[in-house]
Amino acid sequence: MKILNFTASALFVVLVFYLLIVGEALLLPLVIAIALWYLINTLANAFSQIEIADFRFPMPICLIASVLTFLFLIWALINFLSGRVESVLEVAPEYQTNLINRLENLPFIDAASFENMNFMQLVTDWIDIPSYATSVAASFAGVLANGGLIIIYIGFLFLEQKHFDSKLEALVAKSKIDDAREIIERIRNDIQKYIGIKMFTSVLTGTLSYIFMRILDVDFAGVWGLLIFLLNFIPTVGSIVATIFPAMIALAQSDGYTLFLLVLLGIGAIQIGIGNVLEPRLMGSRFNLSPLVILLNLALWGYIWGVPGMFLCVPFLIIIAIVLSYFPQTRPIAIFLSSDGKLVVPKQQAFGNFNLAQGAGLLESRSDPDTSPSRADAAEK
Repeated sequence: MKILNFTASALFVVLVFYLLIVGEALLLPLVIAIALWYLINTLANAFSQIEIADFRFPMPICLIASVLTFLFLIWALINFLSGRVESVLEVAPEYQTNLINRLENLPFIDAASFENMNFMQLVTDWIDIPSYATSVAASFAGVLANGGLIIIYIGFLFLEQKHFDSKLEALVAKSKIDDAREIIERIRNDIQKYIGIKMFTSVLTGTLSYIFMRILDVDFAGVWGLLIFLLNFIPTVGSIVATIFPAMIALAQSDGYTLFLLVLLGIGAIQIGIGNVLEPRLMGSRFNLSPLVILLNLALWGYIWGVPGMFLCVPFLIIIAIVLSYFPQTRPIAIFLSSDGKLVVPKQQAFGNFNLAQGAGLLESRSDPDTSPSRADAAEK
């Protein structure tokens, strides 16, 4: 029986990932829409907490303000980048020439291999991330192409959200509705905390990097600061790329190696100080995820959905770890995903009068409910 259950579970996992890959064109816009809908609601809730002389704005006004805020940010981002693309393209030939001259002086580099490459190919090949720029451009182009579908999804999510609670009550047994709500609430709180901390550290990293590059007079410091801010949401790989790419630009614009070394060491120090010291202190033990699991998760979702999958991989992992940790049958998997095996699970968490400490899970209690008065009274006590 155990072998059959294991085989069925393995086949189910394989089927899920197959559907994620095959159905990317349909599922990825939906997931992006859900993420944006969630962020809009989170910002609207933050607006609703603002109190002015005992007055709080009603939620519809807060939702409108949240949507307008996101539209403004997207417009500002597009306007900022579009105003600098032509300038970057104008100096790209000069960058290419300077970069080739710098690389020619390195004894372990074959300069002949760079003669027929354009600037972006030269940079991406040198940092050993083949076709990374192409993948980024294709991913964001795909997101923009599905912009209309994403907006439609968001609209329907807002229309449906008032019925979510009633659907949950119809889906889950009454004795377990409070426990299901607690799981959803914990997922919501943990993701909000992760996004809030990550947003703060990313803004801080991008701002400090921008100031540092402006002091060193690196060309287009604002563009690279924005790039560092965005890449900081991708675990591990994003920080590495966000450090090496500006250093390569510094190498291309200068006549020597001093600026390159200063940018590489300076931005590297900022990344290490914030990413390895400040961020773990802010996160605390709430997100007790193994770094190796995060890296493998990043590679998996990057393979499935490209760059958007890299941005979404950690929230996905947080949700999976929380859900798995609540059930005795799947808790060993959650322990495997954790960094030190310590899970944040309520000691007396019960699902429908069955205490998890006693080894009764939600799935078992639903299939074989215990209506014994003595058992119920004991659980209530």
